[in-house]
Amino acid sequence: MFTGIDDVDWASMRHAYGSAEDVPGLLRGLASADPGERESALDGMYGSVHHQGAVYDSTLACVPFLLALAAREEVRDRGGIVELLMSIGEAGGARSAQAGAAVRAGAEVFVELVGDRDTGVRRAAPTALVRFLDEPTRVLTVLRQRITVERNDSVLLALVESLGLFTRLHGGHGTEAVGQLVTLSAPPFDPGLRLAALGQLALSTPEHRPADLVPTVVALLRERSARRTGRAQCSDFLAADTLTSHLRRLRPSDEEGSQLLRTVHLALDDRVDDRIALLNGQLSSPAPTDRCNAVWMSAGLFREWRADYTEPVTLVGRQLGADEDRLREAASAVLEDLFVLAAPAADDLFALVTARPEVRVRVRERGASTVGSPLNALARTGDPRAIPVLAELLADPAAPDDLGHTIAHLGRAAASLAPALRARLAGVRLDLPDAYDRAVPLLSALTALGDGAATPEVLRVLRVLHEIPAGPGLNERQRGWLTERAIETLGAFGAAARDAVPVLRGLLLDSGHAVRAAGALWSVEGDVEGDAEGDVDAVLPVLLRELTGEHWRRRAAAAEVLARLGPAARIAVPGLLRLCESEEVWERTRAACALWLITGDADPVVPVLRSAWTRNRYTRGTIAACLLAMGPAAAPLRDLPRTELTTRRRHRARPGGFSAQDVLEDERLLRACGELV
Repeated sequence: MFTGIDDVDWASMRHAYGSAEDVPGLLRGLASADPGERESALDGMYGSVHHQGAVYDSTLACVPFLLALAAREEVRDRGGIVELLMSIGEAGGARSAQAGAAVRAGAEVFVELVGDRDTGVRRAAPTALVRFLDEPTRVLTVLRQRITVERNDSVLLALVESLGLFTRLHGGHGTEAVGQLVTLSAPPFDPGLRLAALGQLALSTPEHRPADLVPTVVALLRERSARRTGRAQCSDFLAADTLTSHLRRLRPSDEEGSQLLRTVHLALDDRVDDRIALLNGQLSSPAPTDRCNAVWMSAGLFREWRADYTEPVTLVGRQLGADEDRLREAASAVLEDLFVLAAPAADDLFALVTARPEVRVRVRERGASTVGSPLNALARTGDPRAIPVLAELLADPAAPDDLGHTIAHLGRAAASLAPALRARLAGVRLDLPDAYDRAVPLLSALTALGDGAATPEVLRVLRVLHEIPAGPGLNERQRGWLTERAIETLGAFGAAARDAVPVLRGLLLDSGHAVRAAGALWSVEGDVEGDAEGDVDAVLPVLLRELTGEHWRRRAAAAEVLARLGPAARIAVPGLLRLCESEEVWERTRAACALWLITGDADPVVPVLRSAWTRNRYTRGTIAACLLAMGPAAAPLRDLPRTELTTRRRHRARPGGFSAQDVLEDERLLRACGELV
């Protein structure tokens, strides 16, 4: 297995954390008789040699040894080694071609591994065989032969998935594979195997997708679950505290069932109505594991596609009353990220936080406690029933620091909590390292409440931050962020924060916070009825200075405040016109919106806004608000919101990640577009 390993100049190679001198030890650890050592070695391979999917020179040098390890029957847990080889062979980046070639050079080993005595190896090998052995006819023969003799259900599912993959990769050779899948999708085969074949057919050859796919899948799912003996449990695997063991513990308790249904959802793609029907069938299953898998799958559907989700959200809410902790926690976590879309589940959320006080706070083994998902989800719907519960938490000195963020979602409806919020803010020690984490959520809540009575407490934050010297408490970046939040909070108070005017005027001289101070000062004095000439004289020079500064973010922020000044900022028009030609899309967007509000002239604004809407989807919410302000003058751009309303994919949907705010921002955009159209 390790012939020649000491002849490799590992010291001259690199991995994610520097020299690759430790790689021989990791490779030998994969062959250890000790399960913990094997687990740690695999963790080290993913953590450094193949860190986040990267391929280094040391990664390439490992491939021959990994292939040799995978072929030796005496080595345990070789399924994980095969999975590592696949990950390396499919990696992107500068060395992707070399990595793929290195694995293909030894792909003959996968032919033997398809029939290995180790179930884990047999489960992983078919996919590797299809991906890396460049002999399609031989590969298909091996797969078909293996299907006739394999008796392990999980391996059979892997073989069916590999047939689907083969069809997608080798279209010219896929006719026989499709025929095999059609056969496997019908009786008398096991319902799980039929589900797998149907999913692969739907994904690979839509023309073979049956018209009654969804009801067939739901029926097969229930038949499969009824045949399963006992309740699936999440395996503890090894006790080692490693990355790979942690990821395994996060897998669904019925991972095979989860994969089967994910394939069908992937095949249905933008057929959202069919996916909702499938999801409703999953969420109505008698089996808790099926419902748990469905809850997690629902999150991807909700985040990516626009639709009426009343029924599936209601069904997700019903899982909050389940006896299984894992199911209840999954439902809470998904609902937490839906904001107003979780409203159909509000009754179930309220019932849970009322009946089980322990779910109101999430206690972590490491780090500070946080507001529990059910309570946070309830507040994010805007349901006022969350307010008394939050009041109870707020009265506890040990309440989670992020409580203010939760309260902020309720806005002025939570005004009764203002005195307690003010008291907590007054008690924050700003010279301690946790000052930022404690103060910012409270400022967020007071901002949402518009509680001008908190002006003295907010001014204390600014005063103390100015007075305390740099030290072991807040770092400079946190001090800057906290100062900004305090200034914004005063601006949100409007005329009720008149006592803050001297402080805000003083901050106009601070280049780092001058724009925010100008905006807050205008909110406090200039945005109210009466003669605001003095305020314009105070803020306009600051904004004009920043409009020609070096930092585009400050220039964009200055344009945003100038927009609020309206015609009083007409002197800024030449500078704003220059910003409309900026390379930064946000700078152009802010400048164009300001131009309209200052001049009322749509001609220079329309092309800028159209370009920004098309090039950067994140600008659309800001542009939609500007179009609403433009009224009839926005007519040349009305096609943009009209098209948006006919688009089913959420405007922020993207592969590989999401922000908890994406659904919220998309729903806001849809409301604005509806008003425009």
